[in-house]
Amino acid sequence: MPESAVLLALAPAQEARRRRVVDAAIELGLEGGYEAVQMRDVAARAHVAMGTVYRYFTSKDHLLSAALLQWVEQLDTRLVQVPVGGSSASQRVLDVLEQALRAMARRPRFVTAAFISLASPDPAAVECQRQLVALMSEIITRVIGEPQPPDQGERARLIGYVWFSLLVGWVKGWRDTTRLRQELAVAVRLLLPDVFDAPSSR
Repeated sequence: MPESAVLLALAPAQEARRRRVVDAAIELGLEGGYEAVQMRDVAARAHVAMGTVYRYFTSKDHLLSAALLQWVEQLDTRLVQVPVGGSSASQRVLDVLEQALRAMARRPRFVTAAFISLASPDPAAVECQRQLVALMSEIITRVIGEPQPPDQGERARLIGYVWFSLLVGWVKGWRDTTRLRQELAVAVRLLLPDVFDAPSSR
């Protein structure tokens, strides 16, 4: 069952317990990375029984993937409250992705643990990855704004794929943040050239 469907079925008290479990996983990931997130330790940190953890999450990888998804959802909430600046679509998108990168750079152990989990074959973790890509596409689409370029949905999805791929390289040590930013800027400007912006914004 998709993660979103599970959440819709939860009563308030159940949702509170589930959130404590996710928060505990994030805390342990921040402290020690992937290996530090053990289900028994998550249960102890969240003050719930082991059975409660497994009621909501099929595996450690599902839990960490869901934690990353929750973190990006929280980022999305902040972006809605404080709209991004920028006179062009590419500038606005790069600003949003830069905010996400800075936030992730402050939590390298957790981010690394979460990206390891996203590679899991666990169907629940795979579903979280699908939702993460879809959410990033939604965020990018909203930030692009008006006027909409041709094939806006496809362009937003491609930018999300590039962002995700570059982050995998950063997590694995293939590229540093400077190279990541440079490559991301090239991709965004190729996919969102200024010709798609309103004349008044240029």
